[in-house]
Amino acid sequence: MTVPVIYVDADACPVKEQIIRVAERHGLKVYMVSNTWLRMAEGPRVERIVVSNGADAADDWIAENIMVGDVAVTSDIRLAARCLERGAHALDPAGKPFTEDSIGTQLAMRDLLAHLRDTGEIRGGGRTRNLRDRERFLETLEKIIRSTFAGMSS
Repeated sequence: MTVPVIYVDADACPVKEQIIRVAERHGLKVYMVSNTWLRMAEGPRVERIVVSNGADAADDWIAENIMVGDVAVTSDIRLAARCLERGAHALDPAGKPFTEDSIGTQLAMRDLLAHLRDTGEIRGGGRTRNLRDRERFLETLEKIIRSTFAGMSS
């Protein structure tokens, strides 16, 4: 197994700087994938990938390039499902990992909420992120990376 790579659905990711710090600490490559050029912290292991403006172009790029053991950071449940199918890890910016056991339910809930928003039954988006979410994100990312490295040495 090769050293894991971190793929970031970067357009709306609130934890880009934290990802870069973790990647530098572990010597990992990071792909920040977006539809537009983004201002963000730089790092020697960070590569920006700017894709076309297609609706799912960034998701498609990540899903086509991610490999077994890599890590995707995304709020997009459909992208997370595609990454899991490829044998990668996926977690959201609040530190909640997507898993094979939970992704089906998460996709169904996403579709239900989208329908309810479309029909006007509910309004608004998700909740705002807080400091605890960032802490949980860092803990979860570290745990995934350490478990991947541990799997490489056994």
